[in-house]
Amino acid sequence: MNTVLSRANSLFAFSLSVMAALTFGCFVTTAFKDRRVPVDIHVSRVMLKNVDDFTGPRERSDLGFVTFDLSADILAFFDWNVKQLFIYLSAEYTTRSNALNQVVLWDKIVLRGESTKLNLRDMKSKYFFFDDGNGLRANKNITLTLSWNVVPNAGILPLVAGSGHVSLPFPDMYESTKSY
Repeated sequence: MNTVLSRANSLFAFSLSVMAALTFGCFVTTAFKDRRVPVDIHVSRVMLKNVDDFTGPRERSDLGFVTFDLSADILAFFDWNVKQLFIYLSAEYTTRSNALNQVVLWDKIVLRGESTKLNLRDMKSKYFFFDDGNGLRANKNITLTLSWNVVPNAGILPLVAGSGHVSLPFPDMYESTKSY
């Protein structure tokens, strides 16, 4: 009465249901875990230049350079449901033309099994810190924050901000040197 194909279909459907339940169990066991850790960010040098902006009309825009120290222990993140972390340092600030500006300055992917202690000294920005005008000069409210995305084996991708940040002012004058 039941053919081989019918029995194979039933076995496959049951196996798929069991795998889905196990995957959901994997997600639930780590879904409500607090993934914040203390972060220490120290800025040692800030430099500002006014350079040609080649992306739009021929105007000049602010280009910031930041040298920073960063330390954090991210061992607590790596449980059995984490494949990797995407860690990034971002700057947030306001200008007259934009209520919120966010720029990623540095990032790193940490895979399972790699060193979980971030102890970076005299790091320079990995990406350009451009403003779409002159909003960086004499800006007193630039905040650097370390955040991360947890890439799990199963479940959602949480976006977590570290518990430490630093606010810094930018200079009132532009640098005229040729190198950083």
